Amino acid sequence: MATAVAQDGWDPSRSGAGSYSPWLIVGIISIPTFMEVLDTSIANVALDHIAGGLSVSNDQATWVLTSYLVANAIVIPISGWLSDVIGRKRYFLLSIALFTLASLLCGLAPNLTTLVIARVLQGIGGGGLAPVEQSILADTFPPKQRGMAFAAFAIVVVVGPVLGPTLGGYITENSSWHWVFLINVPIGIASVFLVNLFVDEPDAIKEDRAKLLKRGIRVDYVGIILIVLGLGFFELTLDRGLREDWFASSVIITTASIAFVSLVSLVFWEFNHDEPVIDLKLLKSRNFSLTLLIMGITGMILFGTTQLIPQMLQQVLGYTSFQAGLALTFGGIATLVAVPFAGRLSGVVDVRLMLFPALLVQAFALWNMTHLNADITFHDAAIARLFQAMALPFLFVPINAVAYVGLPQNKTAQASSLLNIARNLGGSIGISTAQTLLASGQQRHQSELVQKLNPLDPNYTDWLQRAQGAFGGQGDPATTSMAVLYQTVQRQASMLAFLDVFRSLMIVVLVVAPLVFLMRSGKSGGGGGGMAH
Repeated sequence: MATAVAQDGWDPSRSGAGSYSPWLIVGIISIPTFMEVLDTSIANVALDHIAGGLSVSNDQATWVLTSYLVANAIVIPISGWLSDVIGRKRYFLLSIALFTLASLLCGLAPNLTTLVIARVLQGIGGGGLAPVEQSILADTFPPKQRGMAFAAFAIVVVVGPVLGPTLGGYITENSSWHWVFLINVPIGIASVFLVNLFVDEPDAIKEDRAKLLKRGIRVDYVGIILIVLGLGFFELTLDRGLREDWFASSVIITTASIAFVSLVSLVFWEFNHDEPVIDLKLLKSRNFSLTLLIMGITGMILFGTTQLIPQMLQQVLGYTSFQAGLALTFGGIATLVAVPFAGRLSGVVDVRLMLFPALLVQAFALWNMTHLNADITFHDAAIARLFQAMALPFLFVPINAVAYVGLPQNKTAQASSLLNIARNLGGSIGISTAQTLLASGQQRHQSELVQKLNPLDPNYTDWLQRAQGAFGGQGDPATTSMAVLYQTVQRQASMLAFLDVFRSLMIVVLVVAPLVFLMRSGKSGGGGGGMAH
């Protein structure tokens, strides 16, 4: 049945709210997505405890992270197609149920093999949550209100990774690593009940699915295979690259080659396929392509620094995982405070006038981090993160709101999948690049510092003499003094390497920032959703 389409291109018949308040739906569908986003960072903190509990090495335990990331990366691109074929609400419920069941299996896993298999299932379930939520939000709210709707989504995406290390550290220090996964079970069960009860499957979407089934589903098997190989091996390359010494390893050369060939083939195949599993033709929209780029850079900065800052506090300052995570929590509070303002502004302010200053604030925050030192206090670390966290909503909210401007409304599921690919791949690239720069920087700075420890330098000899006097009653004073000196050198080298990474991320942000002026002008909440074709 035909329905009136507003002048801004929004079709209310595709809303997921039904007879309920759209804001009630926002709260309900955000719960499972928050659970999934939180889980991506919470497991990182528990890795050492998992390795000890299952009697495996730390390197073996990293497959707990890798398996999830690979499965997640594969499912996200095809989640839009699966949503169209299975039905949006049904697919959302299946994803929540699978994620919840897999979380239970993870918590009860008796060995590493079972845990890795369960994490693969968890990644498959989790891959469909964020894209479907974004699709529902884009269809439920008219363009002028999407800013506030996506402000709620920004809380999920930005605060989840921030709280993950804190919550993970608290759980592992005060309980068992099993509860990192078991905590999802009651939340998942409640989410299934609430989504089934309140979220509507609109008639317009049912009609689209009925037409699709009547015409016959043409499965893009080649596209799916290329996505599995391309994104799966790309994620594997990023996650294992540093451990395998990158291209010095035949394994990494193989995985990178498979990923490259598959992804290039995927682009050519999908652009020339009548019913692609992932609609890359959306990239013809300059506005949407630039949105994906900014989203990728934002993901790189968010996930890269979310891992770097706690790592710095633990390695250089000796913080526990809980204390390091707590330093990020203050930034999370700042994000929560800023989100409503970003949501309101996105409906009335030119999107470029939000994104460009927000990127400059990100660059300033990273520049400020390059001035930290090995003697910083908890307050210094928290404030450094605070600057960065304040600007994040002014990136995520307008990006998500403006991404759908000018796109056909029946393409929201596909657009949401591509947005999540950009965010997740940006995050993976950010983490991998940051860790690689960190490792090489530590070696370089340690070598430079050691060269300066010249026995002919009076400061060096004076320090050794005073140190030997201080350690006179502790074994061999000379040996003890040299051990302390070596630890100090390592600590300083690590700190300098962290500062180098922050500086590199700052340069990336400054290079990308001017590109926002190539985006469509106007308000992020304005513009049409486009007519279905």
